[in-house]
Amino acid sequence: MSVPDYMQCAEDHQTVLVVVQPVGMVPEDHFFRIYKRIISVNQVSIRDSQRLLYIRYRHHYPPENNDWGDFQTHRKVVGLIAVTTCSSAKEWPQTFDRFHGQREVFGATLYDSRLLVFGLQGEIAEQSRTDVAFYPSFDRCEDVEKRVEDFVESIFIVLESKRLDRATDKSGDKIPLLCVPFEKKDFVGLDTDSRHYKKRCQGRMRKHVGDLCLQAGMLQDALVHYHMAVELLRSVNDFLWLGAALEGLCSASVIYHYPGGTAGKSSGRKPSISQAADAGKRHRPGAQEVLIDPGALTTNGISADTSSEIGRTKNCLSPEDIIEKYKEAISYYGKYKNAGVIELEACVKAVRVLAIQKRAMEASEFLQNAVYINLGQLSEEEKIQRYSILSELYELIGFHRKSAFFKRVAAMQCVAPTISEPGWRACYKLLLETLPGYSLSLDPKDFCKGTHRGWAAVQMRLLHELVYASRRMGNPGLSVRHLSFLLQTMLDFLSDQEKKEVTQSLENYTSKCPGGMEIITLPDGLKLPPVPFTKLPIVKSVKLLNLPVSLRPHKVKGLLGQNVTTKSPFIYSPIIMHSRGEERCKKIDFQWVQGDVCEVQLMVYNPMPFELRVENMGLLTSGVEFESLPAALSLPAESGLYPVTLVGVPRTAGSITVNGYHTSVFGVTSDCLLDNLPGLKTSGCAVEVVPALPRLQLSTSLPRSAHSLMPPSGEELSNSVSVQLFNGETQQLFITLENIGTELLETLEVTYKMVNTKEKIFGEFLSWDLQGPLSQLPLKPSQTVTIAVDIRVKLDFSGQENLLQDLNDDGISITGLPISSPLRQVLKPRAENKPISAEANKTEYNHIKVRLLDKTSMVTLTCDVSQAATGQFAKIDCSCATELSPS
Repeated sequence: MSVPDYMQCAEDHQTVLVVVQPVGMVPEDHFFRIYKRIISVNQVSIRDSQRLLYIRYRHHYPPENNDWGDFQTHRKVVGLIAVTTCSSAKEWPQTFDRFHGQREVFGATLYDSRLLVFGLQGEIAEQSRTDVAFYPSFDRCEDVEKRVEDFVESIFIVLESKRLDRATDKSGDKIPLLCVPFEKKDFVGLDTDSRHYKKRCQGRMRKHVGDLCLQAGMLQDALVHYHMAVELLRSVNDFLWLGAALEGLCSASVIYHYPGGTAGKSSGRKPSISQAADAGKRHRPGAQEVLIDPGALTTNGISADTSSEIGRTKNCLSPEDIIEKYKEAISYYGKYKNAGVIELEACVKAVRVLAIQKRAMEASEFLQNAVYINLGQLSEEEKIQRYSILSELYELIGFHRKSAFFKRVAAMQCVAPTISEPGWRACYKLLLETLPGYSLSLDPKDFCKGTHRGWAAVQMRLLHELVYASRRMGNPGLSVRHLSFLLQTMLDFLSDQEKKEVTQSLENYTSKCPGGMEIITLPDGLKLPPVPFTKLPIVKSVKLLNLPVSLRPHKVKGLLGQNVTTKSPFIYSPIIMHSRGEERCKKIDFQWVQGDVCEVQLMVYNPMPFELRVENMGLLTSGVEFESLPAALSLPAESGLYPVTLVGVPRTAGSITVNGYHTSVFGVTSDCLLDNLPGLKTSGCAVEVVPALPRLQLSTSLPRSAHSLMPPSGEELSNSVSVQLFNGETQQLFITLENIGTELLETLEVTYKMVNTKEKIFGEFLSWDLQGPLSQLPLKPSQTVTIAVDIRVKLDFSGQENLLQDLNDDGISITGLPISSPLRQVLKPRAENKPISAEANKTEYNHIKVRLLDKTSMVTLTCDVSQAATGQFAKIDCSCATELSPS
């Protein structure tokens, strides 16, 4: 026997083996549809009896394994169900001959057989036969299950007759010596009359009868026969059959203790009800008599108190003794080279029992022994099956990493050099199944939660194998996804050389198949999530920048009123209820303007040992329509914190939230969300976008002053001009306003302010006429309007001898409010040499206002007058600016 059955379990000793095979040309899908219906009849309650007969079905069974049927009767094929198709009466004789030939393959051990014929109609199909069932088609076969039940009952009749025949002691009859195939040559020429030989024959036959009793549903009888066989075979050192008797004793005890089965099958086994019927029977004279207390068993044959019942009968092994006897039996099997399959299957059965008992360490010892059992020359498929089953058994006892190891060995066996057509798909599928055992998940979010789990070196090796297997499968997109995952999650464990090699491989793959953010669905339904490169580069902080001073919107106080407040009531709470996400999404106290370029500053650094080129980097936003202007970066190797400014233009008004950024690195496009970045610092990522505002540019006819009379307060821009005039002299100042925005300008407000440095200095120096400029409104984009301002010097210098020491060399200035600059240049004001007197608050205003929808543009001209001590001329500095304000 060279082909092990890795699905064997202890309760299989209680089953009878039935083979279901197709005969002739039968469509595979039709055959397996009938096969599923047949195997649904896996246990049958025998009529006029309280016993159950369990059936084990196989659609393929090696004939050489059938030769071990005397050694263990559950290995013997006792039933054959053939499925065939026949369309005409002419084909029937040939079809039946094929069935007869198939029956001869297992003829020496068959108890009964059945032929299911589909498609034949007519006179032949109307014949009433017990061994043949005719059906018009595969869809019209309602009584298949009933036929199978009748077939199983016929098998039971033969089984019961053989049991009674073998169990009855016929005085004077010579007991035959049961042998396994490799033993037959060893017993040639032995003295058959010796006492040693007779004990050997008796012990083997007693063990064989125990097998038949177990199959026939007589558990207590089987236990007694196994005990007798053990005593007889131990006395003659018949180790191979002694091991089989001990294993039979273990199987019967397992069936008694664990009636639900140890294989973990979905359909639980019904407990045998024959134990109660057999309880209390006295076994035949001449054998070891054991009295069994009927009250120790319940009506369904399961002991209500197992420990006490064991103590009274001493037939059933305790759970601890079961494992000891398994060890003893396996040690006896190990003495025989040709019993490797039997030894391996016994180890598997013991492991399943230990898994039920939750004794993982002892189970691992049995599995370790199974690994080193030599089964001779195994085919590649048999090696794959062996390693896969070992993996499943290690998983069963909770050894997940060991399970993953053998699963990976099985995967490598699928593509062994000796295989002419390597199974890369099977290899890839098995490699995916090893991931949980190595604490590896293909979801990058699982690696953002904290401490790394598992062996990084083994995980990287496994990911490399996934990349290679997916490439050999002809799926470059899958290779890119796994290689991206390796680079993102294992970056901290890669050496500098490995980082270069991985990135070079990734660039080679993405040149043929660029990586993206789509979800990849595998044929078995597994979904691979996208892998954003949040570490290439690493972002440490995100800051939304305010607009330049010339572009910032300001509320018009005259329109809003002086008493309007937006403050909310203060409520104290000692409990701070906030989260990291809420901090990031809180509103910022400045505003952006629709249609103006907005900026977000990121502090990043490059963890790679070489220059990192980031292409197409931009912002990810939500809330309003936003046009992100992509940028390209080139970060030096292992750079420190490096500022990067990303820009974009909001196209609509409302509230906008910066959710993250997108990049293109090594050919892989990534969408990186801020919520997935650990250790990120931000003061808020939500800002209000106000509707588009008009923009003005101011220019004057006078030369610019070397310094500013009044520094801007932060909410205004000044443009100072300078002119020198004699007392009584007049000069014109032309102020040109150009609409450089996209909105119409329909409102123009001009004011002036006089600042008196001394009480005796007075006079009106500025005058203008707005009739002409106002007639040109509304001012369309790119159009200009000019305002002419007359500057007239009229000062009284009498009695001002000490004025020189009180005045600076600044003259008359025209100052104003902020205006946008096309270059967005914020002028640094010169510090004042002298603070302006408190008298400066006594000012006069002249206002001319015209409404433009909901927007206002204001030009303010303010005059500060000072007197020169010489009394011959006055120096006038003119400062002009504009202000943009939402209503």
